[in-house]
Amino acid sequence: MSSPVDWGLAEKVAVRVAGTDPFARSYHYDSLTPDFAELTAEAEELVGRATGLRSLAGPARARVTDRPDWVRANIASFQRLLRPLTDRFGERLSAGPFSPVARAVAGAEVGVMLGWMSTRVLGQYDLLVVEEEGDDDQDLVYYVGPNVLAIEKHHAFPPREFRLWLALHEVTHRAQFTGIPWLREHFLSLVDQTLSAVDPDPKRFLDAIGRMAEGLRTGRNPLDDGGIAALLANDEQREVLDRIAGMMSLLEGHGDVTMDRAGADRIPSAERFSRVLRLRRQQSTSLVRLLQKLVGLEAKLNQYEQGERFIAAVEAVGGPELLDAAWTGPDALPSMEEIREPGRWIERVQASAALAG
Repeated sequence: MSSPVDWGLAEKVAVRVAGTDPFARSYHYDSLTPDFAELTAEAEELVGRATGLRSLAGPARARVTDRPDWVRANIASFQRLLRPLTDRFGERLSAGPFSPVARAVAGAEVGVMLGWMSTRVLGQYDLLVVEEEGDDDQDLVYYVGPNVLAIEKHHAFPPREFRLWLALHEVTHRAQFTGIPWLREHFLSLVDQTLSAVDPDPKRFLDAIGRMAEGLRTGRNPLDDGGIAALLANDEQREVLDRIAGMMSLLEGHGDVTMDRAGADRIPSAERFSRVLRLRRQQSTSLVRLLQKLVGLEAKLNQYEQGERFIAAVEAVGGPELLDAAWTGPDALPSMEEIREPGRWIERVQASAALAG
């Protein structure tokens, strides 16, 4: 049975779209691997002190990569994560006369998306669960070397400061998923629930396009709430997507807040780094913004700010100790509605604590 996505074509398209940044051949490139190995270890210690989260999976491992290798790593992750869904779509497509065409179109679309993303991403933690003991290609903190060098040179960033700043954010995400025992499995179970409920019927895609057109006519962009995935979702899936969005907003906001606190004494330029990268997100062209909306990245970028506002509101009431209640179990995580209205989460958590006491 063939996959509904031609992953080989996706890789070829993505590598071509990614291009080759001149900094990939810079003599500065050689400094990245030893720097990130050292600074990732330092970041892990700083994050542990700031949050109390200690990884249960051993020390973080840094890997500096170029754009094509980042693409290949993410295609491998996509294949592992989406396997239950692609198997079901494959069954439907294998019975149709246009399956080779459909596979090629899907592969090209995935390739364009990943190729474009590879030109923007600076760091990434691969949170997928390890399938086999000793798999050296999982549970890694990635840094896309040419992109890091390009932004350092363009904005005259002090390299060691900027690299530690990046490491702090990605290591915080690793600390979340490997230091909170239930979080990784909970996240993957939510993703599995979403994928398992997908109806592999092309008619749903056409219906979704119709809803998008209707939304645009009424002055609302239906892609704003999570891209095509949210648009294709049924009511059950939207509920799960809402839980995922709430959790990711908390984690992204927590990553930014921790990055600032943990590196306060070590990174004098942190405020400038943050300002430049925020402006970089906002200055995307209209075509790039559309692509961000289609794949849900626009919603992801909003998660940083929403999560930070939520954390600020919670800590204003009960300090970091109240926020720690979010890590006690899946039921304590905020929904997206509670992220937008922190008072509702605070009231729920405090009521739960009062009943338990």
